[in-house]
Amino acid sequence: MTERTVGIVGGGIVGLAVGRELTRRHESTRVVVFEKENRLGAHQTGHNSGVVHAGLYYEPGSLKAELCARGRSMLREYCSERELPYVECGKLVVAVDGSELARFDALETNARRNGVPGLRRVAGSEITEIEPHAAGVAALHSPETAITDYAAVARALGEDIERAGGSVLLSTAVTGVRRRVGGVDIETADGIHSVDRLVVCAGLRADRVSRWADGADGPRIVPFRGEYMRLAPSVRELVRGMIYPVPDPRYPFLGVHFTRRVSGEVEVGPNAVLSPHREGYRRRDVSLDELRGMAGWPGFWRMAREHWRTGAVEMLGSLSVRAYMRTARRYVPEVGVTDVRRAGAGIRAQAVDRDGSLVDDFRINHEDGITTVRNAPSPAATSSLAIAEHIVDRVAAN
Repeated sequence: MTERTVGIVGGGIVGLAVGRELTRRHESTRVVVFEKENRLGAHQTGHNSGVVHAGLYYEPGSLKAELCARGRSMLREYCSERELPYVECGKLVVAVDGSELARFDALETNARRNGVPGLRRVAGSEITEIEPHAAGVAALHSPETAITDYAAVARALGEDIERAGGSVLLSTAVTGVRRRVGGVDIETADGIHSVDRLVVCAGLRADRVSRWADGADGPRIVPFRGEYMRLAPSVRELVRGMIYPVPDPRYPFLGVHFTRRVSGEVEVGPNAVLSPHREGYRRRDVSLDELRGMAGWPGFWRMAREHWRTGAVEMLGSLSVRAYMRTARRYVPEVGVTDVRRAGAGIRAQAVDRDGSLVDDFRINHEDGITTVRNAPSPAATSSLAIAEHIVDRVAAN
């Protein structure tokens, strides 16, 4: 049987899941993963909150809704097989007052249509039975929402690829992609690698690498930094699992929330602040090249005109711990400003169309031997194994 080689750009959890699925399904396929950092899961995979989503938020019938449901069960099984942490600590989505009940009711309808397992509506008087220190007028309880360590999952997926005869090339940045008759040439500082097919899962640089691969310009990635606070050890027990706000349907962000980590720590966040650097985890990280790129995209200015007020509020929370916690304390009033410390940050690769709209669903394109994942925000980590199935199905069909 003739061996074929599939190149994967990106060593985050989605790219690695695709690589593993290819090796599982096609023994004659050799996988080569190209990762520019010196470790796997260095960016979005390793900087998220570790939540395994149950599917509350996503438009019924969307790719997100479909793949989140499938991906959650696959991830739970994978973590069990590989002895990786997976804790079903549950989530409460809390409406703090009557003004949120219309959005709350719509969220419940979505969640039930998506078949969220064990979902239960909780009256205000019952909230403290689940989260004794939370406050609100109503809540949705999702008992099977879980937490894991996605960086550990990514490393395990990389091991699976190498065990099956594939290669994971760290510190190997892709600098160009060229089609050729019968395949694709991938340019790196170490030389040119020739593959039969290419899958681009480049996360924060998905638009740039995808444009090299297929020439399509858009959507573009606009980076948003999500900053976290961490509860002091003395007040960690104020939160048993996860406490979330009712999300604003205008945005793909879920709002500042409380999340217990597999380490036992409890984080508050993230917010969503426009970042001047795709890998800028500190406020002082700025890339003039990336700022010029954003300024040259019409969609950025259209997005900014529509959402600048929300952006100003998010920036205030970034600059002031007191302002940040003013929102968070609506859900757990006993947590004060002195009970938190600034923790890490992550960057969300938010795809923005030319008309300024924030791309919400997964966006995956297939064309002539090249697959590009142009938008894979949350719940991409939850859905990663199902996204891999979806992609490999279509790679085989084409």
